[in-house]
Amino acid sequence: MAAARRRRRSSLRVNWLGMDAWLDSNVAGAWENFKDRYNAASSLFARFRLTGPARVLTEIGSEGLTLLCGALLVVYAASIPALIDFDEAKINATKYSVKFLDRYGNEIGTRGILQNDSVSLSDIPDHLKNATLATEDRRFYEHIGVDFFGTLRAFVTNVNAGETVQGGSTLTQQLAKNLFLSPERSFTRKLKEVYIAFLLEARYSKNEILKLYLDRAYMGGGAFGVSAAAQFYFGKSVRDVTLAEAAMMAGLFKAPTKYAPHANPGNARTRANVVLSNLVEAGYMTAGQVEAARNNPARAIETRAIVSPDWFLDWAFEEAQRLADGKGATILTARTTVDMGLQRAADDSLQSTIRQYTKSHHVRSGAMVSMDPDGAVRALVGGVDYGESQFNRATNARRQAGSSFKLYVYAAGLEHGFTPRSTFHDGPPAPCGPKGWTPKNYSGGSGGGHSVSMIDAFKTSLNTVATDLALYKLGANSRDKVVEMTQRLGVHGVKKTCSMALGDAGVSPLEHTGAYAAFANNGRRALPYGILELVSSKGEVIYSRDRNEAPAPQVLKPRIVAEMNQMMAAVVNEGTGKKAALELTQAVGKTGTSSSYRDAWFMGMTGQYVTGVWLGNDDFRPMLISSSAGEVAHGVTGGGLPAQTWQAYMTVATTTANVPTLPGLTPHPRLVQEQQRLAELKRTEPAMAAAQSQGARKGSVMPDATRDSLKRLADTLRKVAGLPAPSTAPTAPGTQQGPATPPQGQPALLPGPRASLALEPPPDSRRP
Repeated sequence: MAAARRRRRSSLRVNWLGMDAWLDSNVAGAWENFKDRYNAASSLFARFRLTGPARVLTEIGSEGLTLLCGALLVVYAASIPALIDFDEAKINATKYSVKFLDRYGNEIGTRGILQNDSVSLSDIPDHLKNATLATEDRRFYEHIGVDFFGTLRAFVTNVNAGETVQGGSTLTQQLAKNLFLSPERSFTRKLKEVYIAFLLEARYSKNEILKLYLDRAYMGGGAFGVSAAAQFYFGKSVRDVTLAEAAMMAGLFKAPTKYAPHANPGNARTRANVVLSNLVEAGYMTAGQVEAARNNPARAIETRAIVSPDWFLDWAFEEAQRLADGKGATILTARTTVDMGLQRAADDSLQSTIRQYTKSHHVRSGAMVSMDPDGAVRALVGGVDYGESQFNRATNARRQAGSSFKLYVYAAGLEHGFTPRSTFHDGPPAPCGPKGWTPKNYSGGSGGGHSVSMIDAFKTSLNTVATDLALYKLGANSRDKVVEMTQRLGVHGVKKTCSMALGDAGVSPLEHTGAYAAFANNGRRALPYGILELVSSKGEVIYSRDRNEAPAPQVLKPRIVAEMNQMMAAVVNEGTGKKAALELTQAVGKTGTSSSYRDAWFMGMTGQYVTGVWLGNDDFRPMLISSSAGEVAHGVTGGGLPAQTWQAYMTVATTTANVPTLPGLTPHPRLVQEQQRLAELKRTEPAMAAAQSQGARKGSVMPDATRDSLKRLADTLRKVAGLPAPSTAPTAPGTQQGPATPPQGQPALLPGPRASLALEPPPDSRRP
């Protein structure tokens, strides 16, 4: 037994000495093996030792590869914004075809392409395709989305001419810009255009890209694509257009408004001759083949004049697709909220302002949204010329709100327990952020150091008080409460910053106007909407707002609404928005001006309509007002052109004094007189009183009143510009310019980050 135990213990012992010898032997062997292989490799590479020119070229190639790898990383990083903007759903948006009706049931336009009306690329005449390529992109089938040779040629041509006479964008780049990008003139936008053009070329064939371009390009008159244009201008299928008609259509791509044969027949024929010359120069045709088309230019058919609210329709088409998704219907008729009388007035007031002040005030773009207090959009203007740019600035542009953002700050303050009579210190609040930022008022100072009431601070747009309120006076997490207020009212994307109270966040005119509408809707949310009803091709109502939408929730207490309206009334009656005053009813609102005069707003309302106006430039250039001597005097502020434009439009839109009183305000004297008149009329002429009351409730510029309305608009704009009324036509009754304001003072350039984001002149400022 003992012997067995000894044998068992012996078997369990580890041979440490043998193990050590094994490790030493293997490690030594591995090291020797590694040295042998290293020496062999060194001997091999030693044979490739280079000297002289060969070594120089090798070094250059090596460094070149290193730089190429770095460049590829930079290119990839720069392409990320373009990849974000590349939404392939926009390419496949032809699923739906929608016919739109206005609020009264009149047809106002279409969007989308009926599948049974779609024309294949092979069925489109060669002379139309060739005319397009010869004029827009002759090397379309040779380049990879960007024509580097064509761009260089255009650059040299423009330098020699001293102006831009030739574009370098390819047809693919134009498609990328039209489908995915804004019209801003910046290097970033151009870089995105190049990347998206490469993506399109990688994912689609040349013929597919050409077909997309021919189907999606805006051709004027509310027509998108060559098929719709052929029907609109010539009353025929695109399969049957002649060479002369094809030349006229191909000329529309550059500027459909300028070269539309209905509006400008002379320009259209001149442009068609240029297209015919391009066909000859590009080698598609001979001079003899185009001679007949030159001698017999195309003639557009007579058509009923249709004013198409194109920006509204673009937005409504997106809404219709969202509402119809999953309902199984693709051919739809949509009854919308738009009022064509108000739409024409909005178009005229915005375009007249910009065209009149483009040179003197350096303002070239703008947007306007007008809606009922519940959010029903009655008019929407997304720019000056839809033919030049289809980008919808009313719905898609996000620009700094300036002091018009203070509505959210002060509403949060009222919720916190303050009242319009609460007093604040007009002085610099505690510094914010690592750099110790503090706000400046419009005058350039940090406040007078005296006490000021909340309503006075709001009507004179004091930045010091608004910033102090947003940063510190709302208790713990003050800025969170302001952000929550914006979200509750339907504005998204606002971030917490030191200068958020001064409107450093980008907002769209549509959502900004919808947020203001809650204060005309007695505190109920007023999210903008444009579709009342969707009907399928079978006559089935697949969507009805009354049936499918829940009642708007109450998001503000009536007390908050009433006190905020009182403060906005002070802005128009006594503060920075005096130029927005109306004769027939109470007007309330808020002005806004962003840093360096890049954005100017007036957001205002009556008991009938809520309207927002934004003016600015697509390339973010400041709007600077030049004096008679050519020197820059000051910039455009919200209390200037935007308020004037708002007043001109609302003068036309307000056709009666019988307008509901906004919550918190006393009835306007004209309303009291009108109600007394209607009461007397009801006693003596009941039928006439009922008809007038019904017209007032509809509140629209009806077709039979359009002429008088436009006349009032012209008179209003003439007064705003300081021009005398024509002797042959007296001023229409009911048109009155708001109380005049003294000239605005020249602002100081304020140091520090975001220091001048909200530049609002005090109402008593004077030009130095």
